Amino acid sequence: MIISTTPQLEGKRITHYYGIVIGEAVMGANLFKDMFASIRDIVGGRSGAYEDELTKARKLAFAEIEQEALAMGANAVVGVDIDYEVIGDKGSMLMVSISGTAVRVQDIG
Repeated sequence: MIISTTPQLEGKRITHYYGIVIGEAVMGANLFKDMFASIRDIVGGRSGAYEDELTKARKLAFAEIEQEALAMGANAVVGVDIDYEVIGDKGSMLMVSISGTAVRVQDIG
C-alpha cells in the first residue's frame, strides 16, 4: 500500500477514486508518564514516554487508513494529512488523526 501526502504519485496514474479514509487513535497518558514529563519540562530533555505513545497512536491510525482503503479496493492513499491533538481533562489524552483519499493506481508506461 502506497501512502503519500502528495495528491499524485510520480510514475503512476490514478485510475479510480474510492473516497476519504480516516484513521484515529487516542492514547491515554497515565499518572507516572505525566509526572516524569513534568520533571522533563523543568530540567529539559525529551519525554520518551510521550514519544512512545505518539508513535503507537500514529502507527495505529496509519494501520486504520490502510485497512479501510484495502477494504474499498484501493492500492494507495494520497493527499494524506496528519493531525496531533491533546484532549481530555488537563490534556491527559493524545490523539492522532490521519485522513486521505483512497485510490487505485497503475504504473505509467
